[in-house]
Amino acid sequence: MKVSVLVRAARPKQWLKNVLVAAAPLAAGSLLDGAVPFQVLVAFGCFCLASSAGYLVNDLVDVAADREHPTKRFRPIASGELTPRTAIASAVALAVVSIVVTGTLGSPKLAIVVVAYLAVTVSYTLGLKSQPVFELAAVAAGFLLRAIAGAAVTGLPVTQWFLLVASFGSLFMVAGKRYAELLAVPENGSAARPTVTLYSASYLNFVWGVSAAAMIMAYALWSLDVGAKSGQVSWAQVSVAPFVLAVFRYAVDIDRGRTSAPEEVVMADRGLQVLGLLWLVSFVLAANGV
Repeated sequence: MKVSVLVRAARPKQWLKNVLVAAAPLAAGSLLDGAVPFQVLVAFGCFCLASSAGYLVNDLVDVAADREHPTKRFRPIASGELTPRTAIASAVALAVVSIVVTGTLGSPKLAIVVVAYLAVTVSYTLGLKSQPVFELAAVAAGFLLRAIAGAAVTGLPVTQWFLLVASFGSLFMVAGKRYAELLAVPENGSAARPTVTLYSASYLNFVWGVSAAAMIMAYALWSLDVGAKSGQVSWAQVSVAPFVLAVFRYAVDIDRGRTSAPEEVVMADRGLQVLGLLWLVSFVLAANGV
């Protein structure tokens, strides 16, 4: 077996999602303090290993359906390039290494978060993925646990505003992804996952609309809280504008059905990147009390 085949099965393109581990340190203005960069890097690496283990298990369980899918049939397990035995052994090895590295180089709290992530991922693959709403919650939990991991490994506190924005932001992205998959059903002749056909476009519109509204509201309340403490207009309040516009810009991609792969949308949408950069600059200034 070629190493390149195993690497493809591990889906390294999906690792971009794991940068969420830097969210909590960034929000606290401590991302570059002391050992924090190393701790965040450890968390990122461990989630890359853990998420790849989850992808291998998922592809192993879905191998029959993937072979009937127009694009997924080219995945290493579905195409026969990677044997089920090798896939299982690789998944177990990646999961064990992620936990061991987390416990030795990270922290016990981070190890708990990684184990929780693996448990949610396996539960999703083995049953929750066929249950509407519950599967949305499971995938959103995966994003949320990534965000919490940064706080767990560094020992930084997590505010209620951070949890609200991260929770509803995760649900917003997952519902948008499902909406794009639903729109693609007539084109592909089959759904990316059976659960998608159990939703209607109007329902998914409702979910990502409510999630976006709740996320924006929580972020705005955080900015007002920061401004009230400083007694003047703060960078936190300024950051609301690019944040909201970035959400609206991403919503355009959702409405056009382009968000089946969120990481690819972010990498391809220059306007979204500009808004993200403007938000990041103002947010970092706010987090550092400028």
